[in-house]
Amino acid sequence: MARSPIIAIVDDDDGVRTSLTSLVRSLGYDTRSYGSAPEFLNDQEIGDPDCMISDIQMPQMTGDQLQAELLAAGRVFPIIFITAFPTEATRSRVMAAGACAYLDKPADGDTIAHYLAAAVEHRCATDTSQPEGQ
Repeated sequence: MARSPIIAIVDDDDGVRTSLTSLVRSLGYDTRSYGSAPEFLNDQEIGDPDCMISDIQMPQMTGDQLQAELLAAGRVFPIIFITAFPTEATRSRVMAAGACAYLDKPADGDTIAHYLAAAVEHRCATDTSQPEGQ
């Protein structure tokens, strides 16, 4: 039996993190949730996830700083960013660095499911257009 892909969820908002964890589990993925970028970076128990969903605006370290830190360490895996404070400068920066998507909060479940499926199937399209029918 093949293992389920592991999705890391990094968001400082407990409610958002809990909701995302429930959604991702309902889609059949295993999850690991973290309340901050440093908490994720300090987790030495498991290897890299198959994909990460991360907030941008977090205390201690932003999502785009986390992405830069991961890339500098040679840790490359798909990242889907979700933010309540979208800016074109941040979107451009994270997408240029290889993010799978940059979505506005609240992102609907179908959109998240679309990008997660693409990411774990290694067909992550680096754009933020909504999937067909959204």
